[in-house]
Amino acid sequence: MQFQSIKPKDPSLVSYFILSFLRIVLVFVPQLGYIHPDEFFQSVEVVAGDEYGLEVTRTWEFNTTFPIRSMAITYFGLKVPFSLLRFASMYSNYYLGINLRGSYVTLVFPRLLMVALSFVNDWSLYRICRSYGLQYQFRLLTLASSYVMLVYATHTFSNSIEMALCSLLLYTVSDCMIHSNTVIYQREFLEEKYRKAQRTVEKVRFYKLKMSLPSHSLNRCVLMATLCVAGVFNRPTFLLFGMPLVFHWLLRGMGTKTVSFADFNLRIMIFVLSAIPSLVLFIVIDSIYYGYLTMAEIERQEIGINNFVVTPVNFIRYNIIAENTAQHGVHPLYTHVLVNVPLLYNVLGVLAIFSLLSMIYRFATNDYTSLPRAQSFVGLMLSAIFFPIISLSLINHQEARFLIPITVPLVLLHAPKLQVGLSSSYPFKVPSRFKDFLYHNLLCPAVSPKYLLKIWYTANVILTLFYGFLHQGGVYQLAEYFSRQVDVRSSNVHIHLVTSHIYSVPQCFVGLPSTETLLVNPDNGQKYRRTKQFFLYEYGSLELEQLYRKLKLLVDVCEMRSISANQRYRLYLAIPSSLSERLNDIFQNRSTAALIKHSQVRVFYPHLSIEAMPQVFGQHPCGINTDVDELDDTCPIYALEDEQNPFSVGRLLKQFSSVAHQFGLILYRIEVRRIK
Repeated sequence: MQFQSIKPKDPSLVSYFILSFLRIVLVFVPQLGYIHPDEFFQSVEVVAGDEYGLEVTRTWEFNTTFPIRSMAITYFGLKVPFSLLRFASMYSNYYLGINLRGSYVTLVFPRLLMVALSFVNDWSLYRICRSYGLQYQFRLLTLASSYVMLVYATHTFSNSIEMALCSLLLYTVSDCMIHSNTVIYQREFLEEKYRKAQRTVEKVRFYKLKMSLPSHSLNRCVLMATLCVAGVFNRPTFLLFGMPLVFHWLLRGMGTKTVSFADFNLRIMIFVLSAIPSLVLFIVIDSIYYGYLTMAEIERQEIGINNFVVTPVNFIRYNIIAENTAQHGVHPLYTHVLVNVPLLYNVLGVLAIFSLLSMIYRFATNDYTSLPRAQSFVGLMLSAIFFPIISLSLINHQEARFLIPITVPLVLLHAPKLQVGLSSSYPFKVPSRFKDFLYHNLLCPAVSPKYLLKIWYTANVILTLFYGFLHQGGVYQLAEYFSRQVDVRSSNVHIHLVTSHIYSVPQCFVGLPSTETLLVNPDNGQKYRRTKQFFLYEYGSLELEQLYRKLKLLVDVCEMRSISANQRYRLYLAIPSSLSERLNDIFQNRSTAALIKHSQVRVFYPHLSIEAMPQVFGQHPCGINTDVDELDDTCPIYALEDEQNPFSVGRLLKQFSSVAHQFGLILYRIEVRRIK
């Protein structure tokens, strides 16, 4: 990014560069937080399985019979870099003994690509501010301090790619708008001068000046069309984010003397034609990847309509049915506006919502003069924010990450309010004592920036720690642990891992070779597949009683196989440590006829599952060993009557230790209880 006329002593820019460096550092730390399964199972899990031949979980979205996820963006964004990494790993492993295919590299390397892509948002915001003469220093600082950029933008979400494409499209449209406005103003000025000129020499001069003006009507049409196609194939919801931007590009200059409705139609036609090359390219990539189109068919020229698949069309066909989206969760219509926007942008989101309500009130009271023009810069930003929010609110499945593409226009419009206050002047038409108090103690520039900035920074620090490190933070550590276990185990030992109340475990971090790949024995040419030796059983938020029964059944099956086929095994259970008390009770309350027991292997910190929130009151094991035979050491958080001094330092420390222990993911070894 090239900054012009940067003042080295500008505190906002210094802070911005520090936060930008922090954004990169947090990738290497790395962030253990696991926001949503889609950040792995729609990208890294699929690409690592294809490129490295690993045992992975391919979700239903990549089903070849009805694929709804395009691999075109993922191919260029992850598969090609993974191929280069695999090539480099051969030499680094051979000459330096450094493995570039371990769990850490598989996690960090894609995020490095994402953090590089995230700076497209910074660059776009900077260029827009420079084009329109806006102060960019504090806006850049606000953008960089948002946890959306520190966490969401650096994780491998398709939404993060969508945000970068939307920001680039927003800059392209805004730049075309100001360029068109300048050219149109100059053309109309010269035409007026031409009509008023009395002498032929003056008319010729003005005519030549008018003809020398640059063209503007179709500026960057190919770039915009390509961005829109890439955005739709990345996530078809890009239609809702890109539609108002493209519409403003089409409307440039409408209503002036030099731009007519014919120009509007011409722009549409050229835009559609410009999208065809990239559209064909993306369709061909997906068709080849999913096996609809093969090189043999291309060579024989046996190609028909059934040889192509258009994944965005499948995506829309699937999501347009309410019953399908309801399977992923049903949310009220107001979730995006009242929950997700404040969750993502805290005070900025609240300010944006109130600004919309204010404009609706002005429109209802016929105060049209205070409303922004539809073709203005403010009109562009408002439509870029609220059109997708309102459109996505009509879908019954709503997640906060769906809205992150509105980050740049939101910061552009409302970030200065964090610095200058909610209201630069007295906002009320009719003064009163209460209104005066409200203005001088809450809204005025001398008061409001102080608490607005405190709320903004505090909320973003907390949410960065929560989503970046705490939320489901033990899942990656669990996968990395088993990547080491499968390396040191005996070849005839099968590992069984049962999980409950946590997100799905990405098997690409375990690093096991795929059992689906067909191999050939070089000695005799016989084809074979590897034997599956790692088994993963994920039970979501299953009740612990039912989980115990499944464990008992699984132990019985493994014991039978160990006797009949001499097949050794290890059975593990991973659950949030906040559930360990209840699990211990279930194991302890079983009769001695129950032949299974559990012993703690280790705890992965930090970890928090919303499905199993920690309990501040109650009892929780304090010791390291949680075998049911050794459960005497507990922390009775609630029952303090037997303590002479319930507020003693030792007692409080013990309570704190008990609560802190619940912010972990605990791994148990499940074994047969031998009757003595």
